[in-house]
Amino acid sequence: MSAEDFYENIRASTKLNHFANLVNLAAIDGDIKPIEEKLLKRFSKKFDVSKQDYERILENPASFPVYAINSKTQRLEFLFDLLRIIYVDNEMDETEEFLILKYAVGLGFSEDHALEIIEKSKKLFENNFSFDLYHHFIESEDF
Repeated sequence: MSAEDFYENIRASTKLNHFANLVNLAAIDGDIKPIEEKLLKRFSKKFDVSKQDYERILENPASFPVYAINSKTQRLEFLFDLLRIIYVDNEMDETEEFLILKYAVGLGFSEDHALEIIEKSKKLFENNFSFDLYHHFIESEDF
């Protein structure tokens, strides 16, 4: 299943909420930087976010809740998107780590599993790689 097919199966409200969380993380360290805005615009197209919704979300991304998702692959892909936003400046600060942990638990991971995924992800995000590599690494027993 392609990434485009994958996202077509997600309800519109879930896509909007996920996009709002991406905006939240991009803005956590102050203003949204131009490189973050470029990535957010790509995600807005990926999630079929209208221009009106895009503006509404930019005004108040925190007003959109995080919903638990049944599919582990979908949860990992949502975390992957968030990690791409966080690592646009090549680092994850304490506030971003706190928020992504909170988001991972909100998506349906246990706190222990979310911490493990985040630790593995931090190691991987020092380099540029695909979701397939990320998914394989997270699922593996190697650390």
